[in-house]
Amino acid sequence: MSNVTKAMIMSAGVGSRLEPLTKLVPKPLVPIANKPVMDILFEKLYSIGIKDVICNTYYLADKIIERYTYNTIGINFNYIQEKTLSGTAGGVKKCQHFFKDGETFLVLSADGLTNADLEKGIAIHKESNAIATIGIKQIDKSQVPHFGVVVTDENGFITEFQEKPPIEEAKSNFINTGIYIFDYKIFEYIPENMFYDFAKNVFPKLLAEHAINTFEVNEYWSDIGTLEQYKQSTQDLFNGKCKFEHSEIISCPQGSYISESNIDDTVKFIGNSTIGKNTIIDKNTVIENCIIWDNVKIGSNLHISNSIIASDCIINSDIKNEYITLDFLKV
Repeated sequence: MSNVTKAMIMSAGVGSRLEPLTKLVPKPLVPIANKPVMDILFEKLYSIGIKDVICNTYYLADKIIERYTYNTIGINFNYIQEKTLSGTAGGVKKCQHFFKDGETFLVLSADGLTNADLEKGIAIHKESNAIATIGIKQIDKSQVPHFGVVVTDENGFITEFQEKPPIEEAKSNFINTGIYIFDYKIFEYIPENMFYDFAKNVFPKLLAEHAINTFEVNEYWSDIGTLEQYKQSTQDLFNGKCKFEHSEIISCPQGSYISESNIDDTVKFIGNSTIGKNTIIDKNTVIENCIIWDNVKIGSNLHISNSIIASDCIINSDIKNEYITLDFLKV
């Protein structure tokens, strides 16, 4: 285990690209295989010896605080509540009191689902004497217009950032994963009580000082920030690309599913689906490539396909390619 013992999770965002799901649930509590993504993140940190974690909260903060103040993961959960959003770096600055002078710490995004070797990243950071080290991942060049691109020298230090460049202008196909390892000195580059962003405000200063190192993430990484990527990340789990502890995958003739509820023998599964707690699916209904949350009631003889159904919904008709929330049903 590394000698890094503390981390900060950026968890203040509104998660607008995940609407309508985030109308009622903050993005860190959106479940993958019935487990909130923040749970998965905390379990990973705990596994490498990091037990002291602080989060900046803002949107639906009470729900995050309620879940983790008394958690069974083993994390000592600390938090701040922001009254106004202060940017990625501004949020970290508000957590400065949590860290000691001279300390190295991790900063992660609450919507990052990854099997990255964080201990490797910490070791690389310590050896480099950099102020910041960023986890980077190589992607298909066709995807670079969707991400922040990182250009490095032969030693892995960053020489340039490109924010969502066109394919023909991209100088690299390595992207910023939002996995950061910082020395305490990072706080010298972030003013107090200002909206401040890492990409726009902090990293350009560090770039001029040749002070940002990188480590390559060869393992699975996904940003679940969009509805399509959320669905894809769930499929990645079934396909064995992403690994974390979850309930058993149950195989059936035309697919497989993970369920926290008792499923009637007449329900037919096609493709890969997840079913949350206390959910009832009536007889002879077909579930095809769906994500169904807790306390959902689905009628009989229906076909529900390629859809996400959030908690507490009642479904009595066929659904295809829909995102259904209780808020949506009330409209």
